[in-house]
Amino acid sequence: MPTIKFYLREGLLPAGELTSPNQAHYGDEHVRRLHLIRALTDVGGLPLASVGKVVEAVEDRGRPVHDLLGAAASTVDPDVAPDTDPVNGERARALVEELIARRGWQVPASHPAARALAATAASLLAVGHGDYLDDLDEFAAAAERIAGADLSFVARGRSTEDMVERVVVGTVLGDAMLAALRRLAQSDSSARRYPLPSAPDREAAETSSDKNS
Repeated sequence: MPTIKFYLREGLLPAGELTSPNQAHYGDEHVRRLHLIRALTDVGGLPLASVGKVVEAVEDRGRPVHDLLGAAASTVDPDVAPDTDPVNGERARALVEELIARRGWQVPASHPAARALAATAASLLAVGHGDYLDDLDEFAAAAERIAGADLSFVARGRSTEDMVERVVVGTVLGDAMLAALRRLAQSDSSARRYPLPSAPDREAAETSSDKNS
């Protein structure tokens, strides 16, 4: 109850229906909102100030769904550090703008994710591994398929709040899931490209190594 009262004072929960001077009734809408707040704070690790922005978006019933989901996603997007490498930064931003145009993405170059991608690309160029960006379109194509699955998950939400919660939960836990899947796929790809020698061959190699030492 103290937590609920705190959420009420912060404007994160709508007021309940008064049943007496010091008691109120809370319905399914409040339970749903509590689940959303807990998902944002516990799963998303968001501060209450960011949660308030999501709640504000949810309560704007006239807001287009695309804008609403974008507002939810922006609460979990990391802040991008200022660009301290003007040369590589300029080249990286150009690469990202060209990628967005080439793939016909309906996203402005000023989008936080575009800035984050440019910052990452600039770092790759700075450390001498800019050739990793040669496969940027292949990564982008995979990202498009993942985004399609993400939005299918979001669309199954039973309400606007459920959809917003799915955006945040799917982004935070989805990133962790994708990282794990990537490691598994990398391990499999490595095993296929650089297969280990058979057991007899390994034993022979170990014996030869022992003799040489």
